[in-house]
Amino acid sequence: MYNTLLFIHSWIRWIILVMAVIVIFKSLTGWLGKKGYTKGDNALSASFVGFMHLQLLLGLILYFVSPYAMKAIQSMGMSAVMKNPVNRFWAIEHITLMIFAVVLAQVGRSRAKKMSDTVRKHKTSFIFFTIAIILILASVLTLYMKINPNLNWFRM
Repeated sequence: MYNTLLFIHSWIRWIILVMAVIVIFKSLTGWLGKKGYTKGDNALSASFVGFMHLQLLLGLILYFVSPYAMKAIQSMGMSAVMKNPVNRFWAIEHITLMIFAVVLAQVGRSRAKKMSDTVRKHKTSFIFFTIAIILILASVLTLYMKINPNLNWFRM
């Protein structure tokens, strides 16, 4: 189960990153170009946030079955986990940044949905989605650059 979930989780990130580029680009061009907020914009925004929720759900399940997160805290104790960069990353840093990212994306979508000014919808989406993806990239790049540079970007 762990390996299957990890495989799915690692591939959904690519869907999210591609969607993030598209939704952020459309939000920026909609905002700066003073374009209307279309049903397509709404659907793309909803899909992006939906995939982020799915990714968070998979990540939370992984958090409890992974040997590096909750199991490490239970077996090693919090003090030992905090001293080990790999365990600290998985047990504390990664999950915290990802939860903040999903919350920001959801707040941005919720705020934009309630607005009547379509240009402000684009601006709000752009700001919140951009901050969310920066948090995601910060966490993922920390993993690949600091924690485990030899980790495969595409899990098989």
